Amino acid sequence: MRYAMAACPFNPASETIADFIFRNGSQQQIRGNPENIPCLDYISYDFSVIYIPLETVEPISLRSYSYYSIPGLYTLLDSSNMEASGIISTFNSPALSNKGRGTLIGFIDTGIDYTNPLFRYPDGSTRIASIWDQSLPEDTDIMPPGVPDYYRASGASYGTEYTREDIDQALRSDDPLSFVPSTDTNGHGTFLAGIAAGGSLPEQDFTGAAPECELLVVKLKPAKQYLRDFYFIPSEAPAFQENDIMMGIKYLRTIAYRLGRPLVILLGLGSNLGSHEGTSPLSIMLQDISRTLGTATIIAAGNETGRGHHYLGNIPSGQERDDVEIRVGEEESRRGFSVELWSSTADTVSVGFVSPSGETISRIPIIANNETSIPFLLESTVITVNYQLIEVGSGRQLIFMRFKTPTVGIWTIRVYNTQFLTGQFHMWLPVVNFISDETVFLRPNPYTTITQPGNTNSPITVAAYNHLNNGIYIHSSRGFTIIGYVKPDLTAPGVDITGPAVGRRNGAAVPMTTRSGTSVAAAHVAGAAANLLSWGIVEGNDTIMSEAAIKAYLIRGAQRNPALSYPNREWGYGVMDLYQTFLHLRE
Repeated sequence: MRYAMAACPFNPASETIADFIFRNGSQQQIRGNPENIPCLDYISYDFSVIYIPLETVEPISLRSYSYYSIPGLYTLLDSSNMEASGIISTFNSPALSNKGRGTLIGFIDTGIDYTNPLFRYPDGSTRIASIWDQSLPEDTDIMPPGVPDYYRASGASYGTEYTREDIDQALRSDDPLSFVPSTDTNGHGTFLAGIAAGGSLPEQDFTGAAPECELLVVKLKPAKQYLRDFYFIPSEAPAFQENDIMMGIKYLRTIAYRLGRPLVILLGLGSNLGSHEGTSPLSIMLQDISRTLGTATIIAAGNETGRGHHYLGNIPSGQERDDVEIRVGEEESRRGFSVELWSSTADTVSVGFVSPSGETISRIPIIANNETSIPFLLESTVITVNYQLIEVGSGRQLIFMRFKTPTVGIWTIRVYNTQFLTGQFHMWLPVVNFISDETVFLRPNPYTTITQPGNTNSPITVAAYNHLNNGIYIHSSRGFTIIGYVKPDLTAPGVDITGPAVGRRNGAAVPMTTRSGTSVAAAHVAGAAANLLSWGIVEGNDTIMSEAAIKAYLIRGAQRNPALSYPNREWGYGVMDLYQTFLHLRE
């Protein structure tokens, strides 16, 4: 059954509406908000989302709006694998064969093919407790049907929810999409759901990690065009807004509370925006919910190693500057790109530029929250520089730079230090999918490449390895975090993994495909966490199991190479082995 909402006079999901993340209780001012149109969604004790007609807001910039009030954009982080994870061994042990029974795994992703037999019980009914499709109905200014009455009090003014009853009705019909029109055109969400929670298909030699759990699904709506334009994101790249992810987390927690079930949240999404130390609104939310018993969040580490998107700078005392070179490719020359510089807390830096033709822009003076637009004479390029002397979340200085239609070639960002205390700074280009392979730092650093929100301390962040040759996945992001948190926490299979695909079936066979990436590895750990919660809370062996306890259990059971030291920047505390985890529990 679908329920109508009535809080907003317009549809917040519309492209004509701007979204801002608001810190509850602050004096934060959102410019352009008409006082007579109070329209917001409450996310948590800390945050709400304010919706404002786009025509009334000032052009999006860090001069007009605080850094974290502008939603960041996240993208997707793309089986003998179950044996390597120790999952099959637990299934084969009668005392441990709970298979996630009585738990929920929540997916915030591209949706799900709910008709797939992997997500049904043997009688054909669905294992999906509910779907919140943020993208339905498609873009319209009219207030859509939304989530149900029980959710209205705390806010959610867009999208459509489909209950278990709706989905079962659809599955009984000859035309399921006429009843529940929610689909997964990308396939990423369906794949991760299959790895973490898919049922057993012995005839295709496939099983999910927690085949008897139930699923909660949030299909994220695509990011709005004005934010794509601000961050120079290609039109074809999968991009999702930070506030929509946060609302999705709230939805999963609300449903899990109603059903009285333990919950595992899987996030196979990442971004290079932010301080990389867990200070974004999304990270703060995840850190807060880590204290909830019976809830665990599993996050992909990212696929940024070898991409050339991170630079570690150092300006020792007595050295004037560090010249950071970026090779800009054809695609970015047509569109543009952004880059962020984060200094240490003790240092203050400023920047200048040298273009491929040799045109030099001298050191731009530091003025708090000042925004400077720099047109070049010899190139049709404009660089916008915004100095945030103290970014409110981290306390670090942020320099946010936007290169509009930069000339192809080598650009130099000259970084000057005025304090000479540590001399260290970090720079990040956008995450893979948001920038072409041709645009890179010429002297990149492979470490500190864990994507947001994988830098958050409490959640379990997962790297990927090849379970067939025991080698780390070439692109698996490396730690540690900028302030020394051990990330990743664990490693799991994530190379050439077989899982469900979307598309037409060949008879009774479920279509399959292969994917690689840390999101695939995180799906294995999500299923393992559900099995632990089933053993602990559902079966009564550890009724106060927390996220910290799940992390500790998995770390203690992890396989470690005696030739390496741990914790490790690539492997975390080792390779997940659920069977060994249970053996340790019996010691």
